[in-house]
Parts: sequence; C-alpha cells; structure tokens
Amino acid sequence: MRQVLSVLTLLCAVLTAPLARAEVVNVYTSANFAPLLSGGGSHGLYPDLIDYLNRQQLGDLSFRLNYLPRKRLQMRLENGKLDGIVIGMMPAWLNDEEQRKYLWTAPFAIDRFVLVSRREHPINPAVAGALYGKTIGLTLGYVYPGLDDWIRREGLHRADALSEEINLEKLRLDRIDCVAVSESVARYYLKSHNAESRFTLFNLPGRQTERRFLVPQGQADVYERLAPVIRKLKDDPAWQRILSKYE
Repeated sequence: MRQVLSVLTLLCAVLTAPLARAEVVNVYTSANFAPLLSGGGSHGLYPDLIDYLNRQQLGDLSFRLNYLPRKRLQMRLENGKLDGIVIGMMPAWLNDEEQRKYLWTAPFAIDRFVLVSRREHPINPAVAGALYGKTIGLTLGYVYPGLDDWIRREGLHRADALSEEINLEKLRLDRIDCVAVSESVARYYLKSHNAESRFTLFNLPGRQTERRFLVPQGQADVYERLAPVIRKLKDDPAWQRILSKYE
C-alpha cells in the first residue's frame, strides 16, 4: 500500500511540476473595442495573438491578457510599477521614438487613421475649410502624434469618448460630425453593423500605426524570448490566417 501511495505521489508531482514552474506574464491593454478586443475580452485580435503565443511554448512563459484603463496603465509604466508587458502600443504614443525608455518588439499589425463621416454629409479633409467648426470624435486620454496639431489647425472641436466604437455609434446617431479612428476598427464596425454604404472614409495625414509589444527594461528576459517570435509573424502562414480575419 505504501508503495502504491509513493508511486501516486511521485506521479502527481511529475504531472504538476510544469504547472508549478510556469511563469505567468501579464499582458496589459487599454483597448476595449473590436476588432482588438470583443466578447467581454475573450475574442478579438489581441486574445488570438495571446493564444498563438501560448501555443509556441516559449520556455516556461504563460501569457495572460488583462484590461487596464489608459491613464492607469500609463501611470504604472511611468512609475515603474507595471507587473507585466503591454500589447498594441507604439513608441510615439509614449514619447519613446528612440526606443530607449522601453523594449519594443517588431510590429505585429499595421494600421492607419481615417476620418469617418456620414455619406449624406461627407467630410473630405482634402477640401479646404471642410473641417472648420466640425465636431470630431476622439478617444479620451489618447495622444494622436501627427494629428493633434492638424486637428487644431483645421479648427475642429474635439469630443472625447471612452472608445473608438462609442465614437462610431455617436456618429451613426448624428451626435458628432466625424470620427478619427483606426481603419481596422472602422471597417470592422461598419461590416459588423451592415453599414458600409452609409459612411465614407478618408485617409488622414500622419504616419501609420504600428502595433507592437512594449516590455519594461526590467523584464529583458521576457523580451528575449518574445521578440524573435513576433519578428517572424509576418512569415508565419498560421498567424497570417488569423490576421486576415480582422482586415
């Protein structure tokens, strides 16, 4: 009997050892809108990428996605108190274009900002004076490098909301004149609401949005295992199939 118990104890120890050794890496995002995050956080581009990373078995790392409001996320980053890494950020958004404050992976998705307006009242940013006095929907707490100065020059009135999806809904209800939003978010929203024929999209000035992972300097060991995988995503057919769902 003792031998049986000893064998069972040893077997349990062997089976649970990998779980005990697993290092959970918190992955934070302040995005709370489709296609980046939807279904209460269980669906979207970001959850799919986290699932993909966990299937790669990066040593003992296990990635877990968490939502954190933008201001709180930025405060923890600046205070050096963030217990994890960040998904979907861009160096220019955190005044780190030289990439010295944080460690940055290669981009895993490329996007750009567009101006969305209702088709019956289209607003073309290329037409002189077309924007003056109009109300533009933007996301509360977000910085728009290359666009903030342009918005002021064009005489637009900023109306902030908690997310890009809320802004698009306000536009649909005729509460604002236009929305500056990521193209992927705009097209996903219009497609899912069967509203592609009701709105117009115009490209906005400024650089493309490169969605990357931000890793604090103190977590260089995580970065060293994560960065090579992200760098190879563009050549991985499995990831490209996942990405195509959101384009």
